[in-house]
Amino acid sequence: MHTQGEQTGSEKLLLFGAYKLNINLIVIGKLKEDYLKNACAEYIKRLGRYCTFELHELDECRLSDLPSEKEITAALKKEAAAIKKYVKGMIIPMCIEGQQLSSPELSEKIMSAGVNGQSAVTFIIGSSFGLDTEIKQMGQLKLSMSKMTFPHQLARVMLLEQVYRAFQIAGGGKYHK
Repeated sequence: MHTQGEQTGSEKLLLFGAYKLNINLIVIGKLKEDYLKNACAEYIKRLGRYCTFELHELDECRLSDLPSEKEITAALKKEAAAIKKYVKGMIIPMCIEGQQLSSPELSEKIMSAGVNGQSAVTFIIGSSFGLDTEIKQMGQLKLSMSKMTFPHQLARVMLLEQVYRAFQIAGGGKYHK
């Protein structure tokens, strides 16, 4: 039950459903394995019911086999310059030092962006060396999936699933149990 003036998840979806929230995913690197491509494609298709979706796959800077800190820093700065061309709305860099949220908490963050007038939420997944400090500082929320380390290609699938789950939660769908 909700009091007057509050909206349920379904009503929140309707509030910005007329223009659909834009989910923007910026990733460094391309998917190589078909099973990961297929999983991402499935969640992107499912998300189409709830939002507009943009995927920006940016090239990873090539580094030597044993890169120095200076090389890594230069590569992250170059990747940051490319990332900044596509950021908009609420910016959420994915990083190990980020906050860990439950699925309902992530849903609330995404929905509040739409309700509060943001037309887009941008998630950013960096390279295996992470993200430049400047990109992290741009974020309104730094997000971590876990204290564990995952391959960045798998993290993309996991993030897409969680964004889909967030819309299901907000809409009162049966997907989240």
